[in-house]
Amino acid sequence: MSNPDSSPQATSSSTSPPSHAGHIHTPMCRSCGAPAAAPTPVPWSGDSPPPAYRPIRMPAINAPTNTAAIVLSPVPQPLPVPPAAPPFAFQAPAKRITSPDDTARFHASTHGRHFLGFVAALSASVQGRKLSDPLPSPPSPAVSALLDLISALSAFVASTPPFPHSSRYGNPAFRLWHEKLADSVNELITPITATAASPSVLAGAEVELAPYLLDSFGNGSRIDYGTGHETNFAAFLYCLARLGLITEDDYPAVVLRVFAAYLDLMRTLQDTYLLEPAGSHGVWGLDDYHFLPFVFGAAQLIDHKYMKPKSIHNPDILENFSKEYMYLACVMYVKKVKKGPFAEHSPMLDDISGVPHWKKVNSGLLKMYKAEVLEKVPIMQHFLFGSLIKWED
Repeated sequence: MSNPDSSPQATSSSTSPPSHAGHIHTPMCRSCGAPAAAPTPVPWSGDSPPPAYRPIRMPAINAPTNTAAIVLSPVPQPLPVPPAAPPFAFQAPAKRITSPDDTARFHASTHGRHFLGFVAALSASVQGRKLSDPLPSPPSPAVSALLDLISALSAFVASTPPFPHSSRYGNPAFRLWHEKLADSVNELITPITATAASPSVLAGAEVELAPYLLDSFGNGSRIDYGTGHETNFAAFLYCLARLGLITEDDYPAVVLRVFAAYLDLMRTLQDTYLLEPAGSHGVWGLDDYHFLPFVFGAAQLIDHKYMKPKSIHNPDILENFSKEYMYLACVMYVKKVKKGPFAEHSPMLDDISGVPHWKKVNSGLLKMYKAEVLEKVPIMQHFLFGSLIKWED
């Protein structure tokens, strides 16, 4: 879709409010109703200077204030997962983060750095790969066991229909689905640990792995789901990597098969049980529920010959290619569930569509994931620490 603000005239007037029929719209304070000066937005960027692009709407007064810090921060780089060595002392993981100082301590720690490096490595492993592409190596037994786990959870949905419910969010039947998950979580994990070279060495691993898995699919009491739950699923995968159950050779399959199946299941749960967004950024988030599929999906599209970030505004491209690229599928889902102009209900995605290359989008999203998810206390206060992801005092 062409950008109406890309002309020299529009660029030169980028600091002025938009006008229609000669009338200038002055932003108003939401608290007192008085005229308020709209802040000049810092252009969204990846690892190099951004293009000349101005959103078609005025920035909201409650827009993120740390955009400049995100732009100037280094791009997270892939790092190897440090292997855990036997004898293991598995323990029930616990919450440790309660303040910004705690999140800073986590990011300065070995596992804080390597967890983010693990996410970056997963992203790098799928550059230029479609969901239907043949995998570079056959799925390992652990990957196959993970897919079986997600299939079993999908079967729980079929056997747990939603109750008649008039509320916009929170069908109580989700609590029953979550109870089925909790009741069978150890049996779901055992086939994965059984793929180890010496399964007996991992005896008792369920006590540490189960809490990560239980918190990967939303909260049964609040009937909600958000990026913190998604991060716990990534932490579950990180723990499996620490145990050697998945290796770097498995990373493309972990993203294109396992995570894609996880995303499909979460969309089903969101639609079936009307899960409430947990800690949503409102219109200033990428999505009410997810972040990582945008990271992985942007990596898939790096160096694509025809599709550019602005292609998300082309309905034909979304219709024809959303089954191959996670980013396009996410945008298509957002457009399905939200009404009104895209630039109003999803301003961040609209801004990103003005970036010229997917590599910049991917690197910028990795930085944003660290800043907007892994450094936010309301999200990370639920993150768990045990023997595989250690809390370093």
